[in-house]
Amino acid sequence: MSNPSESGHDPSEPNLSALVGERRHLINLAYRLLGSLSEAEDAVQETYTRWYAMSRERQEAIEAPGAWLTTVATRICLDQLGSARARRERYVGAWIPEPLPDRTEWHGRPVGGSGTEPADPADRVTLDESVSMAFLVVLESMTPAERVAFILHDVFRYPFAEVAEIVGRTPAACRQLASSARRRIRAERAPVAATGEQAALVRNFKEAWEAKDIEALVDLLDPDATMIADGGGLVGTALRPVEGSERIAEYLIHIAAKAPGLTLLERTVNGRPGLVAQHTGVTVTVAAFDLTDGRVTRIWAVRNPEKLRPWTGSRGPRDA
Repeated sequence: MSNPSESGHDPSEPNLSALVGERRHLINLAYRLLGSLSEAEDAVQETYTRWYAMSRERQEAIEAPGAWLTTVATRICLDQLGSARARRERYVGAWIPEPLPDRTEWHGRPVGGSGTEPADPADRVTLDESVSMAFLVVLESMTPAERVAFILHDVFRYPFAEVAEIVGRTPAACRQLASSARRRIRAERAPVAATGEQAALVRNFKEAWEAKDIEALVDLLDPDATMIADGGGLVGTALRPVEGSERIAEYLIHIAAKAPGLTLLERTVNGRPGLVAQHTGVTVTVAAFDLTDGRVTRIWAVRNPEKLRPWTGSRGPRDA
């Protein structure tokens, strides 16, 4: 995806530096709103396209280009959220938000089909608790209006008066939407474990899986644990949640037996300790974890190759 400085526009154009500087903010906002990096990139691209479609006179009449970009990007995301549920009803299997690696592990993108270049820093999402997989999954349960009001106010600290202008509702309505979203967060999320505690548990989980030690895996899993996999119909995976510690452990051992040479790596997934599975050197699965009281309660395993671009550097349909 090109950015404004690569689009053939005059570098002396008014507000250009301010426009370019907003790109990272817009990517961060759009990813949290949509749960998809590819869709976030599309939304931001469309935002800049609308800016450059305006005449110079209209551009110069906008006092705060950054605020204009944020408003337009948010409204584009709101429209996408409205249609996303229908698309995901047709999705093969479970839909999981796109996982993101740590900045130091972000793969470059192919250039002209040969080699790679460093990924654009502006495309990287700041990894904090508001992009943990558990948090993003709860966001998926919200209505589009709840999600937008909550993200703008509680995550990005926009006052409700500004949120109201962006989403076209009253400040009181936006306050109610954000409050409803907070109730969903409190109802559906367990307390967040310390990073060190999660890292140790993930490491033990990895070692037990590598050793094909089913008893050790069962001990590390909560009896009522759930594993959800996302293959998007493009690769083989469980189409329904795998529930219960014993069933999950058996499923993982079955996978290990079917894919000899599978390599497990401890990696940061959306800002939290997770695992990456590679086969013949290629990342095939990215797993995020949630835990409570020292045991794994939820596993989200993303296998859809279209959602693993930042991990593989491979070309997807959008990049072709």
